[in-house]
Formats: sequence, C-alpha cells, structure tokens
Amino acid sequence: MDLGDAQYLSELRIVLMGYRAAGKSTTGNSILGREEFDLKTPAQCVRRHGEVADRHITIIEAPGWWRSYTVEKSPELLKQEIVLSVSLCPPGPHAVLLIIRVDDRFKESHRKALQGHLDLLGERVWSHTIVLFTHGDSLLDTSIEQHIESEVQDLQWLLDKCGNRYHVLNNKNRSDDTQIKELLEKIEETVAQNNGFHFQIDRKILQEIKERRRAEEERAEERMKRMKKQSENIRSQMSDAQRLSELRIVLMGYRTAGKSSTGNSILGREEFDLKASAQCVRRHGEVADRHITVIEAPGWWMNEPVEESPELLKQEIVLSVSLCPPGAHAVLLIIRVDTRFKETERKALQGHLDLLGERVWSHTIVLFTCGDSLLDTSIEKHIESEGEDLQWLLDKCGNRYHVLNNQNRSDDTQIKELLEKIEETVTQNNGCHFEIDRKILQETDGKKKMIEQIDKWREDIRSLTMSGDDGSDSCSLGSSAYGSFRSRSGADSILGSSRSRDSSHTSYVSGAIKRHNSMDLIPPTLSGDEQSDTWSVGSSAYSSFRSRSADSSSVFSSSHSKVSSHSSGFGSLRSIPESVEHSETRRAHGKPNISKLFPRILKKYDKQEEDFKKT
Repeated sequence: MDLGDAQYLSELRIVLMGYRAAGKSTTGNSILGREEFDLKTPAQCVRRHGEVADRHITIIEAPGWWRSYTVEKSPELLKQEIVLSVSLCPPGPHAVLLIIRVDDRFKESHRKALQGHLDLLGERVWSHTIVLFTHGDSLLDTSIEQHIESEVQDLQWLLDKCGNRYHVLNNKNRSDDTQIKELLEKIEETVAQNNGFHFQIDRKILQEIKERRRAEEERAEERMKRMKKQSENIRSQMSDAQRLSELRIVLMGYRTAGKSSTGNSILGREEFDLKASAQCVRRHGEVADRHITVIEAPGWWMNEPVEESPELLKQEIVLSVSLCPPGAHAVLLIIRVDTRFKETERKALQGHLDLLGERVWSHTIVLFTCGDSLLDTSIEKHIESEGEDLQWLLDKCGNRYHVLNNQNRSDDTQIKELLEKIEETVTQNNGCHFEIDRKILQETDGKKKMIEQIDKWREDIRSLTMSGDDGSDSCSLGSSAYGSFRSRSGADSILGSSRSRDSSHTSYVSGAIKRHNSMDLIPPTLSGDEQSDTWSVGSSAYSSFRSRSADSSSVFSSSHSKVSSHSSGFGSLRSIPESVEHSETRRAHGKPNISKLFPRILKKYDKQEEDFKKT
C-alpha cells in the first residue's frame, strides 16, 4: 500500500514515549483537547480515551526515564512498564510518538538513553515511531527542518531510524486544532507505510515480562506480610518506658541521594544546605515530642569504590558517628528509589559503610528517597523487581527500610513512622546505640590531623619564592626571606661544608651565613623511620630538611654529588636526582642552588604526599 492509498481510520491507538519532562502528559491533553493526564510524573502506564476529529482515540502514556540515564540505570519496574505499554491498547498501537523537546540540545547521551529504552520493544518498533517535537513555540520563525539541520548527527540519526517521520507541536496553543489534525493524518500515513498494520510486540518478550511481574508481586506480598509481623513482634516487646525522648541519627549515602532534603524533612524546616558538603553537618530540633540530633555525612560518587574516594571523605564518614555522643541510635542509608541499584552502587556503598566496622549494619535502616515516583506501586514491589543487589543490602540491614517523599512535607505521618522504626532498631539492639570501635576512631582522628598538617606544609612550601639572578639564591617563606635546612644528628650538615656539624639552621642571605635556633616540627605521631628526612614547615618562617641517622652521609656532601635514598612514611625526600651536580649545588661559601632545587623537592613531596593519602 503506498501513501496514496492511506485510508481514513475511525480508530487510532497511540503510545506516548519519552524521557521525563519531555511533555508526554501535556501532549496527551492536547490531542484529546482536555485535561485527561496528570502532569505529575507517573510510575505506571496511564490510559485515556476520547473523540477527536471524528475518530475514537486511545492514548497510553508510558512512564519516562531520566534524559541522560542509559537503560541500565533505569529501575526494573520502569522498563517493565515501557514493555507493557504497547499491550494496553490491544491488538496494538498504530503509532509510538517519541517525544523530545525542540528547545533542548539533543546530545549523544540523550540519544543513547532513548535508543536503549525503545529497544526494549524490539527492532520493529522503529518502523511505527514518529518523532514528536514539543515546545514548538520556541522555534518562532525557524522551520523544524532548519532546526534539524542545525543539530548534530545524533538527532539526524534518530530521524533516519524513524524513517524521517516527525511533527512539531505547540502545546500552549490548544485553540489551533490544525496541528492535531495534521498529526493524526501522519499517524495514518505511518500505518499505510506499514501495509495497514499496527505495531505488535514479540509475544515472547511480553510473556516473559508478565511472568516475571507475577512472581515479583507474589514475593512482594510475602515480604509485606513478613515485615508487618516483624514490626508487631518488636513493638510488643517495647514498653512505654522504652520510648526514647532523644534520638541521634546519622545520614549516610552517595551524592544526590537526598541526604540534605531528608534531614530537612525530619526536622521540618530548612536546616541543611542542599549543596554538597565536604564535611559533616550537625543540626538539632524537636520532632514528635523528641529531641532529634541529625548528622549529615558527606557523600561519595555513586559508582566510585571506596578505594578511589579521597582520604578526607573517608575520615569524615568515620568521624560522623562520633559527632552525636555517646553514639547514633540509627544510621539512615539513603538511596533513590527512582534509579536502578546495581552491583557497582552496592559495592561502593558497602565499602564506604564498612569503614565504620561490621557492627554498623545492625544499626542501619535503608531509607528510599523520591518516594513520590512510586505513586501506587508498593516499595515491596520495587524491592522484589530490582534484583539481588538491593535484596542483599536489605538482608544486610536486617530488612529495615522506609520510604520518604521529601516533596510532601505536610504529611508528618511518614516522619513519625520513621522515628518509630528507629526506636524498633534500638530495641533490636537491646536498647544500645551504635558506638564505633575506639581504635578505628583514634586512627582516623590521628590520620586526619596528619593530613591537615601535610596540607599546611604544602601551602607553606608553595609560598617559597625562588630567585638566583644575583647568585644569592635567597628564598622566602611567607614574609620571611630565609630558607633553611637542618641536620638533627652528628651527620654531615645537609647544606654547608663537611666540617659543619650542629643542630642549628643554616640560612643563606646574600651569601652570608646566619644561624637560628631550631624548632621541632615533626609530628610526634610519626615513628623514627617516618621522621627521617622529613620536610617540615610550621608557623615559623623557616623550612628544613632533616637527617636522623647518625651514620648517614651528608645530603649534599662536599666530595659527592649523589645522595642516599631514605625510607619515609610521607613527605620524605627518598632521593635527590643525581643530575644535581656538585657545580649546581654549591656556589660561593658552599651554598646550594635553591632556585633549581625547590621545584624538584616540591614535585617529589607532592608525589609522596599523594601516596600517603592512598594508604
């Protein structure tokens, strides 16, 4: 059948597909000429009917995905709904309207996400698909063809994949029914191009999804009953005296999980800044006749293993549980319910929480945010559909979980239920709060102080300015014009003649030698080996190199240009490059060429400091 044989259809079945905020609901309302679709993001397919231009129209709106999220990141329930959408208008849709905004750049990430989600329906769906551009009013005098040509190859690839079928819609101009009539005619042309056939998904794909969903619903029902019974048993063991007048809570999770919003929902006011924080934040409030202390720990990147997280981030996570003494009643482990929880997320989460020790899991509750995206779907259905990684997490936390809709602060029921679940968690732990192993805390606190000192040393070192044009090689640290090197033992002086053997600073200013009292700046927490040859800078205006070994030779010997390598915990000068020749390191009065030496020192210092942070 060619396009000239395209017949007028008295019935049209349409599926609206696209990413979130593309305009699916508004498009459905424009086609039907009235408000039939709720503009809130649906978690399930929505079906509506109407009479338009003497045709009976059935429209199915499928839930949308996040625009740049590949199909692997989308929740399993969302993918199931996309597949089932084409079965809700039997025997099948005449067209799938793939909706994208014309006022947004269509990038490669958008194309990959769109392609992956539509491929769930099989390859044949593309021959029944029309690209529908919304926000047509933004084009003004620009034609849609000009817009397509101005875009990069990703949009052009999409149109080629859809047989160059497209339409523009201005949903703000409902009075212009011409654009809807033209759209319906293009759908009829699409049917004609497919020899009068509608789209029908492979029965095997559909059957697999239906069987999987049936099994998941049965398991969800069992889980719901099991959790209800568990809660009842715990509550029966609690007396009124066990009701806690004070609750201490730590919020833990990856970035963008919703920790700050959760803290604000718990306290009922804007206490936490929604910007990502690098340090723990503590806030207090009175909620449901309880004094609440909430600690928000900084978050890690969702897919980043603990080994790749900065040392300071890991320290803040460990120290977070010590900021509400004597310890937290519960750790709320926050994850979003509207994204897929995969193995990479599970490993990252497990690694970061394990920093607190194995006992933390018995005090942890999984808190799902973005609960509004579930709508009528139970959290148990979501859990059972997501697979083994999420179920492993819940098993690890003793199947303690809660759902929070941070968009609905007026519903205080969800917060009251959360506080009750925290009290149940305390009861499960025999009335005890979580207290981190003191050894872990002491090690972390010491390491944090060490890194803070390292950072200070680095800044002080970088403040050194070098000059050597006049042969003086004078250097300054802060406001001082002095730079010095130090020897702590009977070894030859690090910088100076082989006869100079004392513990004083040797400072060169305009070729003259001055001596200053030395100041011990090496942290006492370092071992003897770690203290050897360490570059230290403090509040003093001096910088120094040390040599602790009595039998070590001078770093800059009058008779040798080579320097022995030292073992150091961090910040040590294991070796000075052999290319630093005798002629380069000494000038008049045995003075080193500081302007050439410092860049090499600083480079080596940064490398060793980075190695220390990774340990």
